[in-house]
Amino acid sequence: MPDLSAFPITARWPAQHPDRLQLYSTPTPNGVKVAIALEEIGLPYEPHFINIGANETWGPEYLSLNPNGKIPAIIDPDGPGGTPLALWESGAILIYLAEKGGQLLPADPALRYQTIQWVMWQMGAVGPMFGQVGFFHKFAGREWEDKRPLERYANEAKRLLRVLEDRVQDRPWIMGEQFTIADIALIGWVRGLVQFYGAGDLVGYDELSSVPAWLDRAVARPAVERGLLIPKRPA
Repeated sequence: MPDLSAFPITARWPAQHPDRLQLYSTPTPNGVKVAIALEEIGLPYEPHFINIGANETWGPEYLSLNPNGKIPAIIDPDGPGGTPLALWESGAILIYLAEKGGQLLPADPALRYQTIQWVMWQMGAVGPMFGQVGFFHKFAGREWEDKRPLERYANEAKRLLRVLEDRVQDRPWIMGEQFTIADIALIGWVRGLVQFYGAGDLVGYDELSSVPAWLDRAVARPAVERGLLIPKRPA
């Protein structure tokens, strides 16, 4: 049985199954990426709910795993060479899990890098821009009298959605017939922009056809449906 006691985070969130991959997360657009990937691949794992509303990511236990204080993060007791591996940043975790599980990344080297390219696009463009729309449209920023920041981020989110619209116009998934980590990286953000942030009208979501169809296909996948709710919030 693996010993995870060297990781201080396990003192705050004990592992009931230390032989399984440990997931520390919250079902946010970033957090659900890893849960969806794990459900798709079928790797055994143990999820731990991290209450970001209570600033649990800023406690010393969580920071010992991820010094950037964000979710998600993982500990794989069976990392490279059989040595436990701690990893954070959702994009890096997606690539790691896809390679570990032998799924969700094309075998062809060129297609593999193109898939990673779309993951990086989500991390560098979609996530930050959609998140700012949420801040200025739903959260504290909505009280600002100056609406120029909201307009700026909403316009950029609208542009990014049209990039995705063009990409999936003639293919079921971002990389064609294969569902990959590129799709997984984007599902939570597109869904969250419209449903959680309520910004569909703001970014012209109803003017699109291919993106809504792509999202419907994605959330109809059983593994995606499960992953969107993991980790479960405590009662």
